[in-house]
Amino acid sequence: MVDLDLYRVFYTVAKCGSLTKAAEELYISQPAVSQAIKQLESQLGGKLFNRVSRGMELTETGGVQMLAIVEQALKMLDSAEGRFKAIRNIATGNLRISASDTNITHFLMRYIKKYHELYPNVTISLKNSTSKETIDLIKQNKADVGLINLPVYDKDILLTGQTGEVEDIFVACDKYENLFNKTIELKDIPNYPVLMLDNSTATSKEIYNFFESLNITVVPEFEVGSVEMLVEMAKNGLGIACIPRRYILDELKRGELYEIKTTPKLPLRMTGVVVSKEGAEHSYALKEFIRILDDDQYK
Repeated sequence: MVDLDLYRVFYTVAKCGSLTKAAEELYISQPAVSQAIKQLESQLGGKLFNRVSRGMELTETGGVQMLAIVEQALKMLDSAEGRFKAIRNIATGNLRISASDTNITHFLMRYIKKYHELYPNVTISLKNSTSKETIDLIKQNKADVGLINLPVYDKDILLTGQTGEVEDIFVACDKYENLFNKTIELKDIPNYPVLMLDNSTATSKEIYNFFESLNITVVPEFEVGSVEMLVEMAKNGLGIACIPRRYILDELKRGELYEIKTTPKLPLRMTGVVVSKEGAEHSYALKEFIRILDDDQYK
């Protein structure tokens, strides 16, 4: 039977170039290291090292070749061990997801459902947070992964992928049907009661900034905290709402809301999935969630 400990000792001596340094790294005595090398050389039937003034030097006839083989084998074993531990840990693992309730409901929920079917023993916690709050939670190790508005400039945050373009549009109920079959100037939008998300959100800030870049001042009739509330207010005729298209496809299809086309259009936005850069060893539970998103190409 192969004694893996002997090969680990050989590998450590080869890397350290010294019996003393190898003993320190392995937390064993120098005589034990020397004995292990002698035992391995006896098993293999040849010398692996030459003793030189500066320490231990691999022999050209066997030591150099053996190091390449052992190094590859140990890497494979370490990888297999890590994989096994990760899979074992997932059984009682946790996955903390942070995003706005809108993004959770309209985008992430189908992936969460798929993930839960594959890994029912992972405890999933969802946090309703803005993009800024999500970044702070990840940095404080209170969330594992988040969906935020891009770009992200924080050096401690890693973008794992983009979830696609977000197209913001103006919609209203049939109370404003005179606006439906034409394109109106964006500068004329403030002439109507405008419904917007709270201006503390990154989404609204981007839209307001775009208006300002065109010297257009928008004073909303109502500012609300969720897309769901915007939809209900628009359906009840309280004004023209600015909402991402992908969140109201059903309402548009059913004729409960209608798009009001503008020129120019509002600029497309991007959202993305982010994790912490701290500690590249993310949990297997987290890696699998990101893989599920990635396999679907963030659609």
